[in-house]
Amino acid sequence: MNKSNSIFSILTILFLVTSCSSKKSNDMTKPNRDEGSDDYTVATYYFPNYHPDARNIRRYGNGWTEWELVKEARPRFEGHNQPKVPAWGYTDESDPDQMEQKINAAASHGVDAFVFDWYYFDDGPFLEGAIEKGFFGADNNQMIDFGLMWANHNWIELFPTDSSELMDEDGPELIYPGKISETTWDKMTDYLIKTYFTHPSYWLIDNAPYFSVYDLTRFLEIFGSLEATARGVELFRTKVKAAGFKDLHLNAVIWGRTILPSEEIIPQEEIEGILTGIGFTSTTSYVWIHHVTPDFPTHAYNDVKKRYFDYAAKFSCEMDLPYYPNVTMGWDSSPRTNQEESFRKLKYPYTGIIVDNTPENFKNALLDMKAFLDSHPESQNTFIINCWNEWTEGSYLEPDTIHHLAYLEAIDEVFDQ
Repeated sequence: MNKSNSIFSILTILFLVTSCSSKKSNDMTKPNRDEGSDDYTVATYYFPNYHPDARNIRRYGNGWTEWELVKEARPRFEGHNQPKVPAWGYTDESDPDQMEQKINAAASHGVDAFVFDWYYFDDGPFLEGAIEKGFFGADNNQMIDFGLMWANHNWIELFPTDSSELMDEDGPELIYPGKISETTWDKMTDYLIKTYFTHPSYWLIDNAPYFSVYDLTRFLEIFGSLEATARGVELFRTKVKAAGFKDLHLNAVIWGRTILPSEEIIPQEEIEGILTGIGFTSTTSYVWIHHVTPDFPTHAYNDVKKRYFDYAAKFSCEMDLPYYPNVTMGWDSSPRTNQEESFRKLKYPYTGIIVDNTPENFKNALLDMKAFLDSHPESQNTFIINCWNEWTEGSYLEPDTIHHLAYLEAIDEVFDQ
């Protein structure tokens, strides 16, 4: 991104700020460890499918992790950069020594928190080894906070996906339903408090544990109505307070467009009433393409960025709840497609690829984010990056053999100086 484009983007954001409604209060507690500082809180999502898990082993064989898809990825058109090769090798995130390397790299480059994609179904947790073995066992886990985003979407067959499955009326095979029972909800919330919230490195915002919900539709289905969902949340909040915390910080991931085949959109005009009715504390986004559908086969990073920031400025102004915006490193879900098939426009993962997501353009996106936060006090100086390690979706901060630590260095240069 050249200098003039960066200035234009920032001016666009500032223009949208001045046109916002003044209904919001700017007197909000900033969610930093040191509540008296003016620091920014830089969090990054972490997708924990890079360690052996009993469910995956039963389905795919001994030792399987999603690294297998990374290794098998191939260029799908001229100039397509695949496969991605991790500079640290194909690490096992459940190994405390290897998790230490990740924590050290993140913390030393300005990342304040990992937000782990966290899975819990009616028959219990899934992919928890990255946290409960790797992170908890790492000697340096006090260097960084961690929070959870409950990835309560349907877990479907994506490893890889055949185009025939996408064209089938029922879509890819459903492996684990995202909807849980109320009994499981009660058991799960006890597990959350005991296992995670009480850990000394858990991410607290004003002494309230941060817990994010990915799929609002599946969440509402647990209880059957808005009122019943609010009661379920209130019971959770009561447990959290009984455990010694000030409150529960319940965060909602917001979509404007769907990605996974099972996702459903809640109309924009209904969002705020649902969130406040349930008792959410804040909102956020998971990835830019939840708001900007990339052109096929490729879409320029800077254009996706501009469209996302236009959305973020508008949404942040319209919502009373704080909105924690997103910076996305890239997007390329082609490793999850059948590598023997032609790459054509279909449903996820046969989707458009974001290109030109160079370290320089990523750094400019961070600069735009800094300007956004400075102009949007309702975002409480907090944003989340996609992603620490979404290797099969082309969005990762971990070093590869081409750019090495350049994306992490960009964070350090913008936010940790």
